[in-house]
Amino acid sequence: MLARAVLIVLDSFGIGHARDAEAFGDVGADTFGHILQRAEAGEADRAGLRQGPLAVPNMRRLGLFQAAGLDGNGSPDGLWGSAGEVSHGKDTPSGHWEIAGVPVTFDWGYFPHTVPTFPASLIAQIGDDADIPGILGDCHASGTTIIADLGEESIATGKPIFYTSSDSVLQIAAHETHFGLERLYALCAVARRHVDPLNIGRVIARPFIGETAATFRRTANRRDYSVPPPEPTILDRAVAAGRRVTAIGKIGDIFAHQGISEVRKGDGNMALFDAMLDAMDDAADGDIVFANFVDFDMLYGHRRDVAGYAAALEAFDARLPELEARLRPGDLAIITADHGCDPTFRGTDHTRENVPVLGFGPGIASRAIGHRETFADIGESVAAHLGLPEGRHGTSFL
Repeated sequence: MLARAVLIVLDSFGIGHARDAEAFGDVGADTFGHILQRAEAGEADRAGLRQGPLAVPNMRRLGLFQAAGLDGNGSPDGLWGSAGEVSHGKDTPSGHWEIAGVPVTFDWGYFPHTVPTFPASLIAQIGDDADIPGILGDCHASGTTIIADLGEESIATGKPIFYTSSDSVLQIAAHETHFGLERLYALCAVARRHVDPLNIGRVIARPFIGETAATFRRTANRRDYSVPPPEPTILDRAVAAGRRVTAIGKIGDIFAHQGISEVRKGDGNMALFDAMLDAMDDAADGDIVFANFVDFDMLYGHRRDVAGYAAALEAFDARLPELEARLRPGDLAIITADHGCDPTFRGTDHTRENVPVLGFGPGIASRAIGHRETFADIGESVAAHLGLPEGRHGTSFL
């Protein structure tokens, strides 16, 4: 086999708590299942957005319901199953790296649930090197909430907003024009250097626009400053073999741009879908198109917006026939996720969940692949499909 591979991550779309969920405090989490239940009960309705039971006929046809252990009403088209994560964290880099064949077997560094959250020496080092007049925030927070609370003060004082979450991350929010987008990026690059000794996975630039708390809005100019994966992923193996890897959305940032030939961005899931389709039109045999659809996590999971999540799933599902129409003989497309973020669960953090694995394309026969013990099986299946060298951590299901 050769042709091409299209790898699609529905960011946070878990399908039920993982077997080690107790260690993460996530027993009972089920992103898909709870959205489905709320929709069927009429609790995920919103006037003008969506009404009624969850309608995802294309993912149902591809085996989503069977992958989640539910009645799918028929035999799926293609490969279907689920996968569990072996990485130590339930964060974005860990999930994506493991999907690409490299689990995270070390422990990330995290910031404590204290106020202030960040070590004074760290803030002093960043402030001196980046020449900022101080910071606001210095706590665990929701990004949209803290910008609403502190955005006006940030504009007035010139102080960026520093905050974190349960992930291994330092997030820095600042106004795109008053503070400056390039200045924010430069600040995050400085911060990246200083958090390296703390083993922090990401520094994220969170630019926003607007002039008042009521009008502030985060923009699509987010940028993640990640540490690189600890060993070559399938993306590195593809590039080393002379193939092209096109990263859609934040994929390039997640992999610190290792094993990435080109990055294409989009503001929102539908723009990202357009970018993915355009990349498929341009991809040659042996190439990989790797897309992340961030809205599920950023806009709906973390904000506990069940109706918004349901509507986003329906909008994504409605466009799948466009993707399928662009698949050529020999192509393999896989839909999966990197972790859960159950919008009905306690808190606002990611949830340790199994993820769906739906593989399809011209000539892909219907077959159950069972439950895979590691996301790395996804990457190794892509490697086998494209004739790339095997990695150390997963087993192909092809």
